[in-house]
Amino acid sequence: MSREQERTEMRRAKVEAAREEGRRQDARRRNLKVSLVVIGVFVLVVGAFVVINRLDAAGERAGQLAAGETQFVRKDSHKLQTAPDGKVTLVEFLDFECEACKAYFPTVEEIRKQYAGKVTFVARYFPIASHFNAERAARAVEAAAQQGKFEPMYQQMYQTQSQWAEKKVAADPFFRQLAQGLGLDMAAWDKAYADPATLARVKKDAADGEALGVQGTPTFFLNEKKIEPRSSDEFKAAIDAELAK
Repeated sequence: MSREQERTEMRRAKVEAAREEGRRQDARRRNLKVSLVVIGVFVLVVGAFVVINRLDAAGERAGQLAAGETQFVRKDSHKLQTAPDGKVTLVEFLDFECEACKAYFPTVEEIRKQYAGKVTFVARYFPIASHFNAERAARAVEAAAQQGKFEPMYQQMYQTQSQWAEKKVAADPFFRQLAQGLGLDMAAWDKAYADPATLARVKKDAADGEALGVQGTPTFFLNEKKIEPRSSDEFKAAIDAELAK
């Protein structure tokens, strides 16, 4: 083979090697794209699985619904007042240690008076884990509710919030004083306050809230639709719209 033929053969070999390398790079790019797609699908599937599991878990914690119940209103839900026609229902998931809940409290009281006999108002417990005394406050109110004193204890929690909230000290003695001030049977209240069944009742409300997508407080549902009123006027406008239907 002549030198010219050798050079030609070498050039041909280099061209072929370059083409082969190009084919390998194309194959690697295709494989990378396929891998990324597979990973993306896997992440979406896992994410969906986690979300579904969380929703299922929240539903399981909330427990089975009895006839006529919904996760908005159960048979044992606390109704501050009831509209005979049942046309409009406002449900609030609340935390007694929440400053925003306290800020909304006067507005809720105002519209309760204005819509007495027209709107059913339902209060549901949703103590936030980061609030040290929130769960205790809910238990204290629930223990009072067992003696028919839900509303006055509910009101006192907001009226005295500045005295016990935002502290890392258990407010049990303070809540007991509130209960005494209402003239409750304190032996019965003490027993109910410490009863695991009372805590389970609070957690059932919270689990219903989680199942409904509640993430913070206060969260309001008007006829099972979430609303975010920023003022008394917006509250009233939303209620009037439901009453007009």
